[in-house]
Amino acid sequence: MEKDSIAVGLDIGTTKIVAMIGRKNEYGKLEILGVGKSKSLGVARGVVNNITQTIQSIQQAVLEAEADSGYKINDVVVGIAGQHIRSIQHSDYISRNNPEEVIGDADIDLLINQVHKLAMLPGEEIIHVLPQEFKIDGQNEIKEPIGMYGGRLESSFHVVVGQASSIRNVGRCIKSSGLDLSGLTLEPLASADAVLSQEEKEAGVALIDIGGGTTDLAIFKDGIIRHTAVIPFGGNVITEDIKEGCSIIEKQAELLKVKFGSAWPGENKDNEIVSIPGLRGREPKEISLKNLSKIIHARVVEIIEQVFAEIKAYGHEDPRKKLIAGIVLTGGGAQLKHIKQLVEYITGMDTRIGYPNEHLAGNSDEEISSPLYATAVGLVMNSLRNDTQSATPLVELQKPVEQPVYRQPVINTIVAPDPTQQLYEEEEVLETVAVKQPERNVEESTEKKVKKSFFDKYIDKIKDFLDNAE
Repeated sequence: MEKDSIAVGLDIGTTKIVAMIGRKNEYGKLEILGVGKSKSLGVARGVVNNITQTIQSIQQAVLEAEADSGYKINDVVVGIAGQHIRSIQHSDYISRNNPEEVIGDADIDLLINQVHKLAMLPGEEIIHVLPQEFKIDGQNEIKEPIGMYGGRLESSFHVVVGQASSIRNVGRCIKSSGLDLSGLTLEPLASADAVLSQEEKEAGVALIDIGGGTTDLAIFKDGIIRHTAVIPFGGNVITEDIKEGCSIIEKQAELLKVKFGSAWPGENKDNEIVSIPGLRGREPKEISLKNLSKIIHARVVEIIEQVFAEIKAYGHEDPRKKLIAGIVLTGGGAQLKHIKQLVEYITGMDTRIGYPNEHLAGNSDEEISSPLYATAVGLVMNSLRNDTQSATPLVELQKPVEQPVYRQPVINTIVAPDPTQQLYEEEEVLETVAVKQPERNVEESTEKKVKKSFFDKYIDKIKDFLDNAE
């Protein structure tokens, strides 16, 4: 059997679950071999609340990715998010027995393990321990201590913490889906890998990942992660506002948001109206696009202001001076019309939309370059990077000799309406538009080594827990 070292990222989101299979090509770019997507039914605000439904959604996405690529998935690297995530800053040190010996990986591991023993709140566990800057015998601002002499090794850490039960529920879903969990990555960090350049991380940048259930924030400065936060609001709340404000069903509200929604009410004229089919033969409803954008605008402003409060907490009331590269928006919510202009208006900071296409091979599907897939692309990149630093591949896929027979996956396509059943798909909404539509290569660092060694132990810990629970 032909064997390839290939990475699989699994993005378990509130609205969708994406399984993405990829490998690096000869130019160092990410070649996507297959993508599977399913509707996320058992996740709310990034947290699993229905094990059975989540397992079914994961299996459906995995089957679709396998059918798309012709590979059998064994292991996955999973993105973790949710309102239970929080971060803390911590400093710690070790005293070395022999200052005449150079500092090595063992010293870094010892310091990391010491941080890992920090007392957490009941029910919490450490997910990431990310070194920021080291200090050796009082000498500050050391980014790479390995190979240096010193007796006292200190470091400041960005520690990401989450609810142990939520993390283990994710692990249980993965194992029950017939897969092995080979890595956990905080989703905003994965998205940052996919859409941020090293220059932006050095200059100072805030990444805002607007998902369905949560909005994630990651702040970088001097190439180092400085702050992370999760805001428990996302695109689903906007859809819910449209549903209640216009008295329509959720599917119609989502399509209205995607096709005609705008975060800037001034862009729509009063005579721009969309007509929505009525339920079971009832009269159709006419909705003003101006009113629609007012509903969206109010909620987006609330989300942006909460994120900006987190940014200001880091930047001491004037983050524009600290974060020279400004703000990068990604995630499905970043596709909302005029959201870039609204963010610039509220924050006064330069803003751009983050696309993962910089790291993708030239022949990649255009859809994969969407901000919607930034987290999944980042998870695959993260897995491949760790794979290159390890003798044993993180993910090993075996290409089958004969194409296996898969259960038929449910694919999200637009289906022609059944005359006996009233459906509200995209074509129906579009056909009933009235009046008019609006016109419009880096050296391996200590941080990477630390993350790798820490994850080996953490994943083993989760696997032991799952085995003992059986």
